[in-house]
Amino acid sequence: MASERSTIIFSLVISLLVLMFLNSLSGKCDAAAMKYELKDEAEALLKWKGSLLQSEALLHSWSLPAANGSPCNWTGITCNDDGKVKEINLSNSSLQGKLDPLSFSSLPNLVRLDLSINALSGNIPSQIGASSHLVFLDLSMNRLSGALPLSLSNLTHISVLNISDNILGGEIAPLLFVNWTSLSHLRLDGNQLSGQIPFQIGQLSNLTLLYLYSNNIGGSIPPSLGNLSKLTDLGLSDNNITGSIPSAIERLRNLLKLHIYKNQISGTIPLEIGNMKSLVSLDLSENNLTGFIPPTLGNLTKLKFLYLFTNQISGPIPLEIGNVRSLVELSLFKNSLTGIIPSTLGNLTQLTTLYLYKTQISGTIPLEIGNMRSLISLDLSENDLTGFIPPTFRNLTKLTIFHLFKNQISGKIPQQIGNMKNLISLGLSINNLIGHIPPTLGNLTKLTKLHLFINQISGTIPPQIGKIKSLVSLDLSVNNLSGIIPHTLENLTQLAVLNLFQNQIFGVVPPSFGNFRNLIQLKLFKNQLSGSLPLAIANLTNLQIFSVGDNNLSGYLPQICQGGSLTDFRAGYNNFTGPIPQSLRNCRTLQELRLQSNQLTGNISEVFGVYPNLTYIDLSFNRLYGELSSYWGECLNLTALKFASNNIAGRIPTQVGQLSQLRLLDISSNHLEGEIPNELGRLTMLYNLSLNDNRLSGLMPQELGQLSNLELLDLSMNDFIGSIPREMQKCTKLLSLKLDGNNLNGSIPFEIGNLENLGMILDLSQNRLTGEIPFQLEKLNKLEKLNLSHNMLSGPIPSSFENLISLSSVDISYNDLEGPLPNNKAFLQASPKAFIKNKDLCGEVQGLQSCNSSLISHGNKEKVHKGAIIIVLPLMGVLFLLVAFPSIYFVVHRKKGNVENEVQEGHNPNLFSVWNYDGRIVYADIIGATEDFDDKYFIGEGGYGKVYKANLPTGQVVAVKKLHPQEDGEQTDERSFINEIEALTKIRHCNIVKLYGFCSHPGYSFLVYEYIERGSLARVLKIEEGVVEFDWIKRAKVVQGVAHALSYMHHDCNPPIVHRDLSSNNILLDVEFEACVSDFGTARLLKQDSSNWSALAGTYGYVAPELAYTMRVTEKCDVYSFGVVALEVIMGKHPGDLLSSLSTSEAKDILLKDILDQRLPRPTDREMKEVVLTMTVALACLCSDPQSRPTMYHVSQKLSASKELVLEPHHTISFCQLMDLKI
Repeated sequence: MASERSTIIFSLVISLLVLMFLNSLSGKCDAAAMKYELKDEAEALLKWKGSLLQSEALLHSWSLPAANGSPCNWTGITCNDDGKVKEINLSNSSLQGKLDPLSFSSLPNLVRLDLSINALSGNIPSQIGASSHLVFLDLSMNRLSGALPLSLSNLTHISVLNISDNILGGEIAPLLFVNWTSLSHLRLDGNQLSGQIPFQIGQLSNLTLLYLYSNNIGGSIPPSLGNLSKLTDLGLSDNNITGSIPSAIERLRNLLKLHIYKNQISGTIPLEIGNMKSLVSLDLSENNLTGFIPPTLGNLTKLKFLYLFTNQISGPIPLEIGNVRSLVELSLFKNSLTGIIPSTLGNLTQLTTLYLYKTQISGTIPLEIGNMRSLISLDLSENDLTGFIPPTFRNLTKLTIFHLFKNQISGKIPQQIGNMKNLISLGLSINNLIGHIPPTLGNLTKLTKLHLFINQISGTIPPQIGKIKSLVSLDLSVNNLSGIIPHTLENLTQLAVLNLFQNQIFGVVPPSFGNFRNLIQLKLFKNQLSGSLPLAIANLTNLQIFSVGDNNLSGYLPQICQGGSLTDFRAGYNNFTGPIPQSLRNCRTLQELRLQSNQLTGNISEVFGVYPNLTYIDLSFNRLYGELSSYWGECLNLTALKFASNNIAGRIPTQVGQLSQLRLLDISSNHLEGEIPNELGRLTMLYNLSLNDNRLSGLMPQELGQLSNLELLDLSMNDFIGSIPREMQKCTKLLSLKLDGNNLNGSIPFEIGNLENLGMILDLSQNRLTGEIPFQLEKLNKLEKLNLSHNMLSGPIPSSFENLISLSSVDISYNDLEGPLPNNKAFLQASPKAFIKNKDLCGEVQGLQSCNSSLISHGNKEKVHKGAIIIVLPLMGVLFLLVAFPSIYFVVHRKKGNVENEVQEGHNPNLFSVWNYDGRIVYADIIGATEDFDDKYFIGEGGYGKVYKANLPTGQVVAVKKLHPQEDGEQTDERSFINEIEALTKIRHCNIVKLYGFCSHPGYSFLVYEYIERGSLARVLKIEEGVVEFDWIKRAKVVQGVAHALSYMHHDCNPPIVHRDLSSNNILLDVEFEACVSDFGTARLLKQDSSNWSALAGTYGYVAPELAYTMRVTEKCDVYSFGVVALEVIMGKHPGDLLSSLSTSEAKDILLKDILDQRLPRPTDREMKEVVLTMTVALACLCSDPQSRPTMYHVSQKLSASKELVLEPHHTISFCQLMDLKI
């Protein structure tokens, strides 16, 4: 028994010793294995460190030998209780490199990896799946690219996965979501992921945060998202998601934040969203949502932020929104909302931001808005709101932004706005506000922007505005403000924008404006500012936009653009003089320069440089001279080049053809000469080409047909010759075509009829066009004005012109046209003057014969013509005998001593020449009607004869001018007589008296004219009664008519005709005060092969001074006489001694008001414009130097154009100012 017990004990001892040995052996093996694993982790980390750039400084502690080879004490490394690496945290460590060299298989115990906010690049390595125990992985804010590796699905313990803000691409693989059952936070936002959101995402049942925003994800929102019942944050914004919001989303009852803004989501907002009562922030903005705002949103009583802006939501704002009293920000702007602002919004007393701008809400602003005492930003702009600004707004003392602009708000600006002392931006512009600017606005010392423009605010600018020293932008433009600019504005030294334009502000521009060194934009145009601009404006080196046009400013322009910032400079319609600032020559930043309608001088060839950014330049109506520089061809961005009405000479540079962006070219009314460069045909963007009123010559280039966008073409009043190019038919967009006043010949191209858009005017008048009017013009059914007058056109007017339904004005006078007028309203209602001086026109129009033949059918015309010949020929023979017999009788039986004998003794073979259709006027009838030229029939006197009124037995009333006999009494002035006959037979003009006939006889020689009812201009001016009827407008019209007549004589007759005896005595006025020039007794035809020297002739007081010593006849003699007549018309009497004093300094101080005809009322503004223009032209014509006088063509054009001249108030206008004006 004892022996067995001993044996058992021994066995137990042996067993125990064996176990102890084995355990000891196992411990040594485990220690060795652990030591090996630690060394493996350290080497893996060191290998990765070695691949990183510039890592030594940051990861200095990463080195071997470490204690027991363990990395646990290294920077960013945390180990578990077994000494194994469980966490790597190197966030924001400036790491640069890739993840591929990191052996994740050597880190099997890794639980947390945070490498966010570094500069890691490359792909996410697929071996990352080897760290299958990862719970937290953050690789955000790096430069990782490529697709999401499928191996991420091996991270079955992952709870937080953040790879946001990288440049990952590709689609999100559905397999990724299969094993992520523990995932609570998923952030893939800020990448370039595409494809759709997989429906498998609904399997992530523990997900509380899902951010996929700022990618390129498309498709629709999967309804499976509704399965994520624990979700609190959902961000899908800034993608390309389409479709509607699934109603299943309402199952996310724990959701606090729902952001789906900036997608392409359509459809309506689900009513069910109102069940998501945990929502704190709802942002559905910047989508394509339609329908109404669900009233159920009123159930979201925890909601603080509601953003629905920039959609297509319609309907009213639900009253229920007022129930969401927790709201802090409400933004519904840029929708199609209608109705009024509900008063229930006044319940939102926690609201700090209310943005309802740019919707279509109307009605008045509820008083209850004043209850929102927490409001900081209020923007109700760009709506249809009416009524006043509520007085309750005085409670909104926390406001920093207050915008009501672009509504229909009326009433005054409340004084109480001055209590909103936290305001930074106040925008009340584009409304119907009236009254004055409250001085209390001066209390808003934090204000940086004050915009009150486009209202009806009146009064002055309150000086208190100068207290708002923080102002950066002040815009009071387009109101009714008056008074001066207060000097207190000098305190606003922070101003970057100052706009006061389109008001009635007067006075000077304060010199202190030169201290606004931060100023970028200064607009003062369309006011009544006067004086000079401060020279200190040149100090505004940051100025980009400077606009002072349409004022009464004078003096020199400042040397602006010294800082090289100026882009837009406008100073047109002022009285600036002197040169263009030299500082502009190198102002290469210029984009627009508009200095038109001033009195600027200088050589245009020298004052400008090259402007690569210039798009628009207008220097029209100045006094610039010189030639156009070829450098303009280097301003390649030019769209408009306007130099009209200057004194520019030379040729048009061919380099202008390089301006491929040019749309408008206007260099009219200059002294340009030569041909139009063919290169202009390259300007295919051009829509307006105005070269009129120059001295251009040669042929019209065929290349003009390449201007396919041309709408307005004006080449009138030049010296072009040849035919009209048929290529013009290619300019199919033409609206206006003016070629009048040239020497064009040939026929009118029938291709003009293809310009079917021609709607404004077709003017081919005053040329030498021949042939018939092409019937193809009937296609111009949009045409409003047609002028073919003063040509040599023949044949009938096409009857198809009755189809020109838009035609309102027509003039075909002074041609050889015949036949009936078209049955067209414009023809039938036109003035008789539109048809005069043609061959045989007929129609139911005053002054034309009725077209009896129009009643005859076309088939009977030949018979009618034959019948007419049979009837007319015998009658003409009888008529010839009746006319010839008395003439023969008078020649054979002439005797002296009485009227009968005088008739019989007439020997002049031209006795009854130039008789017209009014019938034969016999010598005896004239003598009898005037009772041998008794003084009681005397109605006027010209330089070479007296004028008598004759009532003929036929009932016709004519004017007879009996020529003065020579001193010996034996002969009339045969030369003067023949001159006038030759002149008058070649003249056809509505402002020149019509000649009926003449008689040359040893007893009397006389001319027979149409009788002009009112008699001579001199007579009308002398008669006191009725002088008021001859008002300022009628007087200006008379001067204009005389100018047209002389222009026709000088420039349209070949050879030109000089009147030489123009005076108020031989200017006749009809019932309508239309002027007719008469008395050509001293006219001399200026033939190129004859002498222009002649004995002094004319009426004292009207003769040009140079004739007294040169005796040389020129058109400039008539120009001087015209100036005297024009002055006489305005003064109401002959200017007398005033003429001789015009060249003296005393005359320049004469005021216009002192020489006006005092019998008439003071001219109105409209009348004064006509008076000033007439006087300006008259004084220019009275220049003592003949070569400095304008041509009558130029005078006629300027009077017709009625150019508006900018002047001082009427009572201060002096002769000096008038003489300085450019006509």
